[in-house]
Amino acid sequence: MIIEIDGAHSGIRFSACHFIPGHEKCSRLHGHSYIVRARLEGEIGATGMVMDFVDIKKALKAAAEEMDHKTLLPRNTENVSVTESAKEVEVMTCGKRYVFPKEDVLILDIDITTAEEMSKLIAKKLLSAVVFPKNVKKLWIGLDEERGQTAWYSESL
Repeated sequence: MIIEIDGAHSGIRFSACHFIPGHEKCSRLHGHSYIVRARLEGEIGATGMVMDFVDIKKALKAAAEEMDHKTLLPRNTENVSVTESAKEVEVMTCGKRYVFPKEDVLILDIDITTAEEMSKLIAKKLLSAVVFPKNVKKLWIGLDEERGQTAWYSESL
């Protein structure tokens, strides 16, 4: 059995800007209105459900809220230099220099801020925040960066 949370209808979404170093068009700073999706595969448990939606939705909303209206930056890449001070974040990439107010930035523990990497990051956050019952066998996290463009990451539990 598969259960799904559609963030478009559940209000699990965020708006953020990012860039992809070296990409012809996406190396420029730009934004998206992201939608988070989740699927769980498993057997129906003793409660008559695969899993209660409440805990999953709460963790997904927390992840989305953390990224909402932020400039998302990767921490782990050679193509991007990020320097933090008390009030600002300076970014050097592709011959460009950006300076952002620190409160407007979220530095993510990923190599690049693609939907693929961010869906994996959200899945890892969900796995650490939620206790999944033993009957749940697989988790998928989808991240839409545009309607009809979803990156999916899956992990067996």
